[in-house]
Amino acid sequence: MDIKQNYFEFLGLPESYQLDKQALSERTRELQKTLHPDKFAHLADHERRLSVQYTAYLNEAVATLKSPLTRAQYLLSLKGEDTYSESSVQLDPMFLMQQMELREAVEDITDADDPDAAVEEMYAEVAEQKQVFQVEFQTLYDQADYPAAAITVRKMQFIYKLERDVEALEDKLYD
Repeated sequence: MDIKQNYFEFLGLPESYQLDKQALSERTRELQKTLHPDKFAHLADHERRLSVQYTAYLNEAVATLKSPLTRAQYLLSLKGEDTYSESSVQLDPMFLMQQMELREAVEDITDADDPDAAVEEMYAEVAEQKQVFQVEFQTLYDQADYPAAAITVRKMQFIYKLERDVEALEDKLYD
């Protein structure tokens, strides 16, 4: 095992945005069995520490690759593209205006005649936009247009944030 490998190499998976979730799950279980610190309890401190490091790296890799957003960010980081800082890419003003309108719509849900239906509508909008941006990212990444793919990831970040806002509102409505 080598934690200098990227997550895909570490897990023995192809470096791709399209991820076989079953293969990820199976490989994770295999590595968890192999690397579990209990298997190293009888060994020297160095081996036990390595086991803990490998397990932490495995957990970080799995968490990153499971999410389409963080997987896209990670893939671009491997290509030298920064998608983590907000100033790394400029977004289209029309997109930003649309996001403002969606945020206002989320705020208005509490006053809606049927908040449940409004929440479901917003989830449908979020799901649709996530799908569009994931397909767009895949296309741009496959074409090695990493700067454009970074812009798409930035848009995905807005959508995932919107989804978290809807989830928080839903929790508030049902508490």
